[in-house]
Amino acid sequence: MEFAHVSILALFCLAFVGIGATPSGEDYWQSVWPNTPLPKAFYDLLIPSGKTNNLPIRADELNQYSTLFFQHDLYPGKKIILGNTQSEGNIIRKIGKQRQGVTDSIWLANKDKQSLYDFCNSPTAKGEHKQCVSSLESMIDHVISHFGTTKIKTISSSFSQNQDQYVVEEVKKVGDNAVMCHRLNFEKVVFNCHQVRATTAYVVSLVASDGTKSNALTVCHHDTRGMNPELLYGALKVDPGTVPICHFIGNKAAAWVPNHSVDHPCVI
Repeated sequence: MEFAHVSILALFCLAFVGIGATPSGEDYWQSVWPNTPLPKAFYDLLIPSGKTNNLPIRADELNQYSTLFFQHDLYPGKKIILGNTQSEGNIIRKIGKQRQGVTDSIWLANKDKQSLYDFCNSPTAKGEHKQCVSSLESMIDHVISHFGTTKIKTISSSFSQNQDQYVVEEVKKVGDNAVMCHRLNFEKVVFNCHQVRATTAYVVSLVASDGTKSNALTVCHHDTRGMNPELLYGALKVDPGTVPICHFIGNKAAAWVPNHSVDHPCVI
């Protein structure tokens, strides 16, 4: 009932944009969450043509997404080097060169190189629910429908540019079973919104080697049976389904979680 009420309210608000005018995704966002800024992670969804002239995630930025580590690595003082990783002592080390595209997913369903169409229509991993969205409006409708309420908020990362060595300063739990929406690395603007069961999201405060501070959205998977066995063993020397595995989420993504604040309907 609340979702239907929200949709009617959103359409009513958008009527004031003007007769014959096409409401933008940002107008729709403001109709649902007034006076709430749009997260930078979703700016690409405002591109009119829906297509860029280059890949959105540079090769060096892919390391933000591919840093795998154990849950017990999340503690103040832990040293982290971004990249495909293995845990060794008090440091997480880069061990491989990243490829662009969706080929480096930790999920088995995404193991092989795929086109955008193939990826969005591929079978989901165990315990995963996903949907590809190409507009801000469709993303908003998807997450509201999923949670059954507009009382949700987004959390995103703010990795520093040209930095890949960090020390963990603080770890804060955000919530369980969040919905992640992240930009796929194709020229066409498409976000993959998916929820994987048995997950916990954190915001990890990091300090770079030059003193710059960043926040890293982090997800820990407690059920890893659907993960890519070759990637897991190569990075951490473990098999799927044995221990919880965590990874960072880069700047071109955000997590949606329930928001229990009354004053701020969508805190960024």
